[in-house]
Amino acid sequence: MVFSSPVFLFAFLPLTLLVYFQARGELRNAILLLASLLFYAWGETFLVALMLLSIAVNWAAGLRVARAQGPARRAWLVAGVAFNLGLLVAFKYADWLWSAGGAWLAELGWVAHEPPRLGALLPAGTARALLATPDGGIRLPIGVSFFTFQAISYVVDVYRGDVEAQRNPGRFAVYLSLFPQLIAGPIVRYHDVARDIGRRVVTSSDFSLGARRFVVGLGKKVLIANHVARVADAAFAVPAGELTPALAWTGAVAYALQIYFDFSGYSDMAIGLGRMLGFRFLENFRYPYVAASITEFWRRWHISLSTWFRDYLYVPLGGNRGGAARTYRNLLVVFLLCGLWHGASVTFVVWGLFHGAFLVLERAGFGAALARLPRAVRHAYVLLAVLVGWVFFRAEAPGDALAYLAAMAGLQAGDAAAHPVALHADAPFVLTLLAGLVGSVPWLERARAWYAGSSAGLRAAAEVAALAGLAATLFLSTLELAAGAYDPFIYFRF
Repeated sequence: MVFSSPVFLFAFLPLTLLVYFQARGELRNAILLLASLLFYAWGETFLVALMLLSIAVNWAAGLRVARAQGPARRAWLVAGVAFNLGLLVAFKYADWLWSAGGAWLAELGWVAHEPPRLGALLPAGTARALLATPDGGIRLPIGVSFFTFQAISYVVDVYRGDVEAQRNPGRFAVYLSLFPQLIAGPIVRYHDVARDIGRRVVTSSDFSLGARRFVVGLGKKVLIANHVARVADAAFAVPAGELTPALAWTGAVAYALQIYFDFSGYSDMAIGLGRMLGFRFLENFRYPYVAASITEFWRRWHISLSTWFRDYLYVPLGGNRGGAARTYRNLLVVFLLCGLWHGASVTFVVWGLFHGAFLVLERAGFGAALARLPRAVRHAYVLLAVLVGWVFFRAEAPGDALAYLAAMAGLQAGDAAAHPVALHADAPFVLTLLAGLVGSVPWLERARAWYAGSSAGLRAAAEVAALAGLAATLFLSTLELAAGAYDPFIYFRF
């Protein structure tokens, strides 16, 4: 069950809100916890037990860290972080590492053949049925990267003294399982919502603003991301030798818009849902495609993730202290792991190192030279670099990415007769593309500034227009979903 599914929109969410607002005090937390666990169990069934285990262990670890003194305090911190990283490695990376290691040993001739995948090695019966995929892999619980990173930040913040350990297990469970941001982010830190978990008041203005934000996010996902996804998927599915430069560029641009409007759309929906329930989540995207450097891009893209890596990895590694060489090393380490966080694949590692290398170059002096260029040139540089990076992010293997980039560079003619751009770039796609390009720039912020300084009559007209736009967005999104339109969920790897 995802936010853009009819079950969520027309059953789960209305019923949850109805019951939630009938309750008061701590009972609201209990209802929210039950709703969150049901939401997770809808997609993961028995693996909700993994969520409950994470809640129990991290709640206990936080208390132990808070009460311990001296070396024992650090030992409990290490134990809590190790548990979360172990959970992440076991479910997200162990199968990939095992398969890659087995293939490497077989290639060297050290073993006769590649070993079976880890899921196939589980004992037959319940364990294999719950944890293994049909092809013998290990199941990847939805959202495991998000809630484990939240748990790590909580334990570390308790150790640092930035927050007090939550003694109420129910309140901590609400924090770690909160359904608005459970499976697709943003990564919410405990200190940002601790007060809301303890006591929150939802005003009519809060609910209205949250509902508006949710509808905007739904429109981003359903009306833009899903439509351009069709063209992106079609382009990346073309065999390497048949891909034309025109289709390659069209697919790359379509994917850039898909991933932005999908990610930011889900963040908008999460922030909106949180506001409707009395929580204030921080912004996660600030128009990254208007950035004039890759450094600025990462201040605008997936902000909760980039700041998490900054605060819990980059700074502990030494940050920019200790000289240029150490700073460059820290940046590369952070972005290697940032890439790996997105999925167990070499392409994600390459994508992370690619961005890390640009950050090193900009810090090493290229950024200062870049700042002297016209903004249009700087903007073009960012878009080109980001598009190349997205090719690695989307491709299944490095070789596929290189072949796709070769087509973009015009190094192969492809088969225009078999794969004409016009087959995919029809009128609806062009309209969606234009809407995506317009929606990628902060014209709404400028409109709000104009709105604030306008006359009462103009503000009233603008409010009517905004409500009409929201109503149209909700209506069209509902039609798309009712028709069973293409609705990919790209967070399954995260």
